[in-house]
Amino acid sequence: MRQADFDTTDLRRAFGTFLTGVTVVTTRDESGAPCGMTANSFTSVSLDPPLVLVCIGNGSSNITAFEATDRFAVNILGHDQTDVATVFSARGVDRFATIVHEEATTGAPILTDCLGWFDCRLHQRVIAGDHLILIGYVEDLQIGQRPPLGFCRGRFVNLDATVSPGMPAK
Repeated sequence: MRQADFDTTDLRRAFGTFLTGVTVVTTRDESGAPCGMTANSFTSVSLDPPLVLVCIGNGSSNITAFEATDRFAVNILGHDQTDVATVFSARGVDRFATIVHEEATTGAPILTDCLGWFDCRLHQRVIAGDHLILIGYVEDLQIGQRPPLGFCRGRFVNLDATVSPGMPAK
């Protein structure tokens, strides 16, 4: 493989120019305790079957739980939830101590006040570079109406509630 003509700092900066949503990915560890982390590497994969994808960094304090899980939830954060994103990106704290959550159909924790969530059973686990990719089969979901929380260039972005008309539903 050819050596890249840029360093990882440049690559991270270039990736950071892509506006993403902000999610909290949750599961349970081997003892059954809830665990989770903030993630912006999330995307839809397929409508039929219903699949989503999330990337977990190998350096995450939750990596062991995500390596072993067969269920997880992706919680989409609303524009007013920068505090939740910050709590779930912190190390050495009980991330669920102040966050209201409940159990989804699969048993994965879901954040009750988030914009929306996907409750997933593991479809496929892929190791790619310095990340673990989880592809989940969506078992259940919930959607909300308030504006989403965005992330771009290392900062949270609150998106205006007025959105241009998108593609028509089919």
